[in-house]
Amino acid sequence: MLDVGDEAPEFELPNQHGEPVRRSDFEGERLVVYFYPRANTDGCTTEAREFEDAKAAFDEHDVSIVGISDDPVDDLETFAADHDLTFDLLSDEFGEVATLYESYGEKQLFGNTFDGVFRNTYVVGPDGDVEAAYSGVSPEGHAEEVLADLEASTPEARP
Repeated sequence: MLDVGDEAPEFELPNQHGEPVRRSDFEGERLVVYFYPRANTDGCTTEAREFEDAKAAFDEHDVSIVGISDDPVDDLETFAADHDLTFDLLSDEFGEVATLYESYGEKQLFGNTFDGVFRNTYVVGPDGDVEAAYSGVSPEGHAEEVLADLEASTPEARP
């Protein structure tokens, strides 16, 4: 995992519409970058839906959201359409960006070993530095956890 205070690596990946999205596109604002293993699986759908359901609250805090997986663009387009997701889902088919974010590597599932995306999340600050890092998250309730942490760290939320 990257540490709080580390510079978040730059990236450019296609979104679900095939349009390029860069980390630097969000310079000057906060960005939630969440990594997830596979579109249209139960856990990933839960996590994506919860981020979508909380999107208005993230917007109120000027926080954008991107989800990154190693799914191809076509799969992300279907996933977004099937679940009415309005934030960018980014295709990192070879895990290069996930690797930069220490969110890709060897995994085991049902006795099989393979390379894949780890379920990690980062909050990148307006200056491009990591403000928060969440490792091996549980999909259910994660969006609310990130939002609560963001609200607690916002100056106007402090007594």
